[in-house]
Amino acid sequence: MTLIDSHCHLDFPDFAEEREAVIARARAAGIAGMLSICTRMADFPAIRALAEVHPGIWCSVGVHPHEAEDADGMDPGRIILETVHPKVIGIGETGLDFHYEHSPRAAQERVFRAHTAAARETGLPLIVHSRGADADTIRILDEEQATGAFPGLIHCFSAAPEVAETALRHGMYISFSGIVTFKNAAQVREVAEMVPEDRLLVETDAPYLAPVPVRGRRCEPAYTAHTAAFLAQLRGLNAENLAARTTENFFRLFAKARRDELPAAGAAGAVPGDAA
Repeated sequence: MTLIDSHCHLDFPDFAEEREAVIARARAAGIAGMLSICTRMADFPAIRALAEVHPGIWCSVGVHPHEAEDADGMDPGRIILETVHPKVIGIGETGLDFHYEHSPRAAQERVFRAHTAAARETGLPLIVHSRGADADTIRILDEEQATGAFPGLIHCFSAAPEVAETALRHGMYISFSGIVTFKNAAQVREVAEMVPEDRLLVETDAPYLAPVPVRGRRCEPAYTAHTAAFLAQLRGLNAENLAARTTENFFRLFAKARRDELPAAGAAGAVPGDAA
């Protein structure tokens, strides 16, 4: 069984002391591929360097909404310039976060729109973060897709069903993290049940949001297997079918990623924390 963690942050300091061990545990758990996500342009060189030395690890380029104030006025060309690298397969993560509002809403929107322009120009998928900003996320996606279509996904889905419906209407994908396993995430589970099989992705958002049964620990890509197993049961699939479907979806959406880069996966079920 092969899985892809479609969204993690391997460059984060949380992994600094054992990054190679974290990657090895993911491989042993059957996580053959990982997409390491950029949140600040200043961090991009290190993210790209990590992807360069590991088969089956790719990266994105972009600015998280928390960091938008420092990137306000960003030229899409700055993002586009970095996408020529073969390991850069996505744009973002970008979007809106009105839950914390670490950056002003106007700056978040301007930076979000710069990323949509880069996705439209390059054809690379836009990786969208949306928290506490459902109406504005819908508005911007509708406006920007009307300007010119681009591929993309809503990552770590935790929004209202209307956000998923908007994204799906525009041909986008929906990715689920460990949140879908949380007891208080009934609405997220409802969306996870209705997303078409050919638009479904799985992720960790590591080091955040470890799924049940390892909730409360630092999350890592190996835990993709827990979320995938939960989604499979929720949707009435066996784990192998869910893994095959989400892996196929990943390579369809992130078409620049080369499947032949994947290393041999480890034995299914060898997931750290199973005995917890």
